[in-house]
Amino acid sequence: MNTGTLSDTNALELVDIVHLKWMLAGEGLHVHVERLQNDPSYAADCLNAAERSANATVRQAASSLRERIGKAKAAAR
Repeated sequence: MNTGTLSDTNALELVDIVHLKWMLAGEGLHVHVERLQNDPSYAADCLNAAERSANATVRQAASSLRERIGKAKAAAR
C-alpha cells in the first residue's frame, strides 16, 4: 500500500533544499539548511538569490522549492 505522510513531504523538501544548497555552493553561495527550514526571512533571501542565478536549473530548483514550501505551510495551517 502506498500512503503519504507529513514526514514524507518534509523529507522531499529536505532533499530539494540540499540539492539547491549544493547548486548554490557551485556559485559561491553558502546555504545553512536548518536555518533555511526555520527562518522565513533567510529562506526568502536564499530563494531570491537562487532565482537571480544565471543558471536556469538553479532558478527552476528555487522556484520549485518555494512552491513546495508554500504548499507545506498552507497544509500545516
